[in-house]
Amino acid sequence: MVQTSAKLRFLRMSPRKVRLVVDVVRGLSVDEALAQLRFSSKAAARPVRKLIESAVANAVHNDHLQREALYIAQIVVDQGPTYKRSQPRAFGRAGMIRKRTSHVSVTVAPREGAVAKTTAKKALADAPTTKKSAVKQRASSAKTPTAKRAGAAKKPATKPRTTATKPRAPRAKKSSPTNKQA
Repeated sequence: MVQTSAKLRFLRMSPRKVRLVVDVVRGLSVDEALAQLRFSSKAAARPVRKLIESAVANAVHNDHLQREALYIAQIVVDQGPTYKRSQPRAFGRAGMIRKRTSHVSVTVAPREGAVAKTTAKKALADAPTTKKSAVKQRASSAKTPTAKRAGAAKKPATKPRTTATKPRAPRAKKSSPTNKQA
């Protein structure tokens, strides 16, 4: 079975707090896990979500797996180095502040029975290329709309924003004892 992993090291969050988020998504399919993390109110949800998206991108691009078939096979949070800082306390003492870090690693794998997809790139890479086919590929790629625009000057997609705003009404002066005239 093909497994793909991604690692996030030196995350500046306590492992205890990150484990609360990780325990929610362990064993879920990738889409369900990302949905859970997207609506989580925990601060650790965002870096864990980005890590899972990275692992999925690795699986799809490098191992040619289908995104829909992937699930979180393993996700682990380990403690990283602790940065030590001090804070002044009473009577000239120093209180220790520990800034903890985490190492998170995630492994995604396809569910049993899922088949790897073959992409057009893989099919082209496996097929023997000849000089004529390479010339045809270059000619066909030159006809694409993006190739035509590459030489032309770039135009803005939308109208530029104007910075002009409505003039504000003058503010009323506050009355204070020094401003009163008797």
